[in-house]
Amino acid sequence: MTVTDPAPSAPPPSDTAGTVADASLAGFGYQQELRRRMGRYASFAAGFSFISVLTTVFQFFALGYSFGGPRFFWTWPVVLLGQLLVAACFAELAARLPIAGAVYQWAGRLGTPAFGWYAGWIMVIGRIVVVAAAALALQVVLPAVWSGFQFVGGDPSPASTTGAANAALLGLVLLALTTLLNVLDNRVLSAVNTVGVTAEIAGVVLIVTLLATHAERDPGITLHTGGEGGLIAALLVGSFTAAYVLIGFESASEMSEETVNPRRTAPRTTLTALTSSGICGGLLLGGLIAAPSLTDGRLATEGLGYVLTSTLGDGLGRVLLADVALAVCAATLAIQTSATRMLYSMARDGVLPRSRQLARVPRRTGMPGTAAAVVGVCAALLLLLNLASPQAFLAIGTTCIAMVYLAYAMVTGPMLVRRLRGEWPPPGDDERDELGRPLFSLGRWGLPVNVLAVGYGLFMTVNLSWPRAAVYDPEGGHWYFQWFTVLVLAATVATGAAYRRHRRRASGPAGSVPGPPARERDDRLRP
Repeated sequence: MTVTDPAPSAPPPSDTAGTVADASLAGFGYQQELRRRMGRYASFAAGFSFISVLTTVFQFFALGYSFGGPRFFWTWPVVLLGQLLVAACFAELAARLPIAGAVYQWAGRLGTPAFGWYAGWIMVIGRIVVVAAAALALQVVLPAVWSGFQFVGGDPSPASTTGAANAALLGLVLLALTTLLNVLDNRVLSAVNTVGVTAEIAGVVLIVTLLATHAERDPGITLHTGGEGGLIAALLVGSFTAAYVLIGFESASEMSEETVNPRRTAPRTTLTALTSSGICGGLLLGGLIAAPSLTDGRLATEGLGYVLTSTLGDGLGRVLLADVALAVCAATLAIQTSATRMLYSMARDGVLPRSRQLARVPRRTGMPGTAAAVVGVCAALLLLLNLASPQAFLAIGTTCIAMVYLAYAMVTGPMLVRRLRGEWPPPGDDERDELGRPLFSLGRWGLPVNVLAVGYGLFMTVNLSWPRAAVYDPEGGHWYFQWFTVLVLAATVATGAAYRRHRRRASGPAGSVPGPPARERDDRLRP
């Protein structure tokens, strides 16, 4: 049952499309509580901010280069292609199931309510870890902009003890701000996201252009060897950079209940956000061709920040790094918003502890403030791991990617089963969007795209989770960081199973964990 605030309700939307979207949501068993105000650009901003090329490339460039050398650039188009396959499947779902908590809702309706619950649970935990990882990225840029941001003192490198401690401190400050914004009106949230995305796009264009005009070598360097270990092993680890960057494109779908014309807008902005971010991969190539040296070790430790300040000079380099810092803030905000919507979607179905509180949406703000606060506090607690060891930085980063990839596969997997049974798209699917136009569809390409999306997702989940000592515990003595991803995944599934078992026992022999509205359990694909 949906929990509402007793305050007077807000006036209904006046536009016809908004009314149609609200009626569609009611058909899925939910009432409109979130404010439906987001247009196409704001929806695009939600996905692009989550991906945040500036944040993630600056954060993980050094890792990719240290293992793959210049050739790690080629992992970018491979990962981009794989994610486009997943995004295409998600676009079909976004058009037909425009509901907040996308992955949870989609997996439950394509599979079973229990399967959807686990997908949502894994995604919630994964998103909280992503929030923490994004907040830690401030350490990569702020001390380089001004040494005064190194409050702890000592080496600012995230791989050092002092750098890791300072990263946790900066991250805590950022999480306090993003949590506040996620509690306020969504007009403020959308405005901040829009400004951040616009600044990030301008920054990417400027950085790529400037690096190209300061090239020290030709792009053929990407065919050269380098990095550690054998070619295949190096590229598998080098792919972590692209894998970390190119996630979160489904955030536009997470915001469907706040988007005008969601059946039309969400599929388009999902694909546009990912494609635009893929094009921005020129940052990788620009960093390789403009770096003062490929062999002095600095590219493998300091990454793109070193290239900017060394190549463009301290003045311009610091200005551009300030733009990167703004992108980090916008990304952390967008990721926390996405995690909050997932938590809210599950809570209003009554499938989480304290669901009534988590699902509360005050009429005054139209924002699930309690869910936002829970996400912020949990992410802040994760940041404290950085105080234990600098290796937590990489462990947190790769863990969040693996969990997101697994949750993606838990959507594309049952979707493929439905296709093989002839149940997807739904037989006689003649639904149209709010403007009366046909919904996005892959048509005859649906089956091969879906098959490849499932295979790619499972492969990358294993690749990201594999406990490589050379990656996660290079100095030895921290076995728990080597196995961190596996341990977190196992703990997530185990705690989820324990909670569901507790709920069943509390409900009696015939009890079960609640799920989506009863009307949807019998017909999960259509209202």
